[in-house]
Amino acid sequence: MQKVINGLAVLSFLGTAAIIGGGTYAYLQRGALIESVKTQVTKHATEAITGALPGLIEAAMPALPKVTGGNIPAPTTGPAIPSF
Repeated sequence: MQKVINGLAVLSFLGTAAIIGGGTYAYLQRGALIESVKTQVTKHATEAITGALPGLIEAAMPALPKVTGGNIPAPTTGPAIPSF
Protein backbone atom coordinates (compact mmCIF):
# COMPACT_ATOMS: atom_id res chain seq x y z
CA MET A 1 0.00 0.00 0.00
CA GLN A 2 2.90 2.32 0.78
CA LYS A 3 4.26 1.82 -2.77
CA VAL A 4 0.93 2.95 -4.27
CA ILE A 5 0.89 6.08 -2.10
CA ASN A 6 4.52 6.83 -2.99
CA GLY A 7 3.72 6.34 -6.69
CA LEU A 8 0.78 8.76 -6.45
CA ALA A 9 3.01 11.27 -4.67
CA VAL A 10 5.61 11.03 -7.45
CA LEU A 11 2.91 11.46 -10.12
CA SER A 12 1.53 14.46 -8.25
CA PHE A 13 4.99 16.00 -8.06
CA LEU A 14 5.61 15.43 -11.77
CA GLY A 15 2.23 16.95 -12.67
CA THR A 16 2.88 20.01 -10.52
CA ALA A 17 6.38 20.39 -11.96
CA ALA A 18 4.97 20.20 -15.51
CA ILE A 19 2.37 22.88 -14.76
CA ILE A 20 4.98 25.18 -13.20
CA GLY A 21 7.43 24.53 -16.05
CA GLY A 22 4.78 25.16 -18.72
CA GLY A 23 3.64 28.36 -17.01
CA THR A 24 7.22 29.60 -16.71
CA TYR A 25 7.89 28.87 -20.38
CA ALA A 26 4.71 30.63 -21.47
CA TYR A 27 5.55 33.65 -19.31
CA LEU A 28 9.09 33.92 -20.64
CA GLN A 29 8.02 33.41 -24.28
CA ARG A 30 4.83 35.53 -24.11
CA GLY A 31 6.07 38.10 -26.65
CA ALA A 32 6.87 35.48 -29.28
CA LEU A 33 3.64 33.61 -28.59
CA ILE A 34 1.55 36.80 -28.96
CA GLU A 35 3.25 37.68 -32.26
CA SER A 36 2.71 34.15 -33.54
CA VAL A 37 -1.01 34.30 -32.74
CA LYS A 38 -1.32 37.77 -34.33
CA THR A 39 0.33 36.49 -37.51
CA GLN A 40 -1.95 33.46 -37.72
CA VAL A 41 -5.10 35.50 -37.05
CA THR A 42 -4.12 38.09 -39.66
CA LYS A 43 -3.40 35.37 -42.21
CA HIS A 44 -6.70 33.56 -41.65
CA ALA A 45 -8.72 36.78 -41.54
CA THR A 46 -7.16 37.97 -44.81
CA GLU A 47 -7.92 34.65 -46.48
CA ALA A 48 -11.51 34.69 -45.24
CA ILE A 49 -12.11 38.26 -46.41
CA THR A 50 -10.45 37.66 -49.76
CA GLY A 51 -12.59 34.58 -50.32
CA ALA A 52 -15.88 36.19 -49.27
CA LEU A 53 -15.46 39.65 -50.83
CA PRO A 54 -16.25 38.87 -54.50
CA GLY A 55 -19.52 37.16 -53.58
CA LEU A 56 -20.53 39.99 -51.27
CA ILE A 57 -19.84 42.61 -53.93
CA GLU A 58 -21.82 40.73 -56.59
CA ALA A 59 -24.74 40.28 -54.20
CA ALA A 60 -24.76 44.00 -53.34
CA MET A 61 -24.73 45.25 -56.93
CA PRO A 62 -28.16 46.11 -58.32
CA ALA A 63 -29.21 44.74 -61.68
CA LEU A 64 -28.83 47.25 -64.49
CA PRO A 65 -32.06 48.08 -66.37
CA LYS A 66 -32.48 46.72 -69.90
CA VAL A 67 -34.39 49.79 -71.17
CA THR A 68 -34.32 53.38 -69.96
CA GLY A 69 -36.85 56.19 -70.34
CA GLY A 70 -36.55 59.46 -72.25
CA ASN A 71 -34.78 62.65 -71.26
CA ILE A 72 -36.12 64.72 -68.39
CA PRO A 73 -36.44 68.35 -69.50
CA ALA A 74 -34.53 70.91 -67.45
CA PRO A 75 -36.69 73.41 -65.60
CA THR A 76 -36.66 76.96 -66.95
CA THR A 77 -35.84 79.53 -64.32
CA GLY A 78 -35.53 82.62 -66.49
CA PRO A 79 -32.47 84.65 -67.36
CA ALA A 80 -29.52 84.38 -65.02
CA ILE A 81 -28.44 88.05 -65.56
CA PRO A 82 -31.11 90.72 -65.41
CA SER A 83 -31.42 92.81 -68.57
CA PHE A 84 -31.66 96.65 -68.36
